[in-house]
Amino acid sequence: MGMFDSFDINATGMTAQRFRMDIISQNVANASTTRTEDGSPYVRKIVTFTEKDTQTPFRHVLNKATDRYSGKGVKVNGVYEDSKTEMNMVYDPSHPDADENGYVTYPNVNIITEMTNLIDASRSYEANATAFGASKAIALQGLNIGK
Repeated sequence: MGMFDSFDINATGMTAQRFRMDIISQNVANASTTRTEDGSPYVRKIVTFTEKDTQTPFRHVLNKATDRYSGKGVKVNGVYEDSKTEMNMVYDPSHPDADENGYVTYPNVNIITEMTNLIDASRSYEANATAFGASKAIALQGLNIGK
């Protein structure tokens, strides 16, 4: 592991968590959107992460065999629509998007869940920022020792 690898790892973590916070904000902003451009209600979005691996396959296998760390941080694997959580059906016959029975389909966004996820992403971002600062302090101490 090189001297600047910890900076790369922490920076990818901060970038990924910031993207996650952006998607959570989008979910909260659209919590009551009953009609999008295609005419359907907004569907909650979920961000998934995976290990960022930039090494060649042979080196990856060799590092696994010697039980060394081989990744270089985290990356966004994708943004998916939440199809498992059911949409909220609310009886409001005066709403313009009500169906023939008077029910309006609202997005499957739960504000409490989104705020909990936002706090989690924010704390993860802070942890990466703190680790980045600690790595920076260690690197500076190493440079001072070399004087």
